[in-house]
Amino acid sequence: MSDFLSRIIEHKKREVEELARMVPEDSLRLRAEQPVERRSLFARLATPGPRGINVIAEIKRASPSKGPIRPDVDPVKYARMYERGGAAAISVLTDSRFFSGSREDLEAARCASNIPVLRKDFLVSPYQVYESAVIGADAVLLIVRALPAETLGEMIALCAAMGLDALVEVHDGAELDRALSVGARIIGINNRDLTTFKTDIQTSIDLAGRVDSGRAVVAESGIGGRKEIEKLLDAGIFNFLIGESIMRSGDPVAFLEQLHGAENHE
Repeated sequence: MSDFLSRIIEHKKREVEELARMVPEDSLRLRAEQPVERRSLFARLATPGPRGINVIAEIKRASPSKGPIRPDVDPVKYARMYERGGAAAISVLTDSRFFSGSREDLEAARCASNIPVLRKDFLVSPYQVYESAVIGADAVLLIVRALPAETLGEMIALCAAMGLDALVEVHDGAELDRALSVGARIIGINNRDLTTFKTDIQTSIDLAGRVDSGRAVVAESGIGGRKEIEKLLDAGIFNFLIGESIMRSGDPVAFLEQLHGAENHE
């Protein structure tokens, strides 16, 4: 595990311990078990969208490697623009310490949209799965590199019990094998190496062919425009999680339309 990821995980464990002192896990679990109608991320990603691809558009205020990206983003406004631009789902960074996000960002984005909302954070405990269900997430991110094999399987099972989809993130072949062995249905292939921060979309191209039918593959990181989309489409990938490039675009609706193949008339 990279030093960067190690620091985040250690901080996240302390954060969860503090939250659990304020709201005990048993109490949170009872709230999480209340019936809620979820929006299926898997169903949106299982087949290509109307224009041949599915984009998970991300609300991302900042990152440790790039610093502030759009710190003053209005999650309600962006969620509505993403849906209007044809996004299949919305991803919301909820980590506050390293990404300047919040659980409130996710709650606001979900209330403002009708498409699935993914909670993107560093989940290390079942407590966070219950919390994700309570705040209205439809799916959560589980990072293989951040979780022991047994814990990963338990978290995937708990997500299913809570009605949440799990986007299980991998970066190499060994991590992919672990994800497949515990029954992950949505495989996110992160093109960014969290050790070196080097990004190469070839990572997705190399790994996607090893994922059997019946699962959904999502390419993450390093997708700056239609050129990368087309290269990944050639490899059979039609789901894309896009964060920084869409956040930096001046017009997210127009940017999404370009990602979907619309001509740039500027």
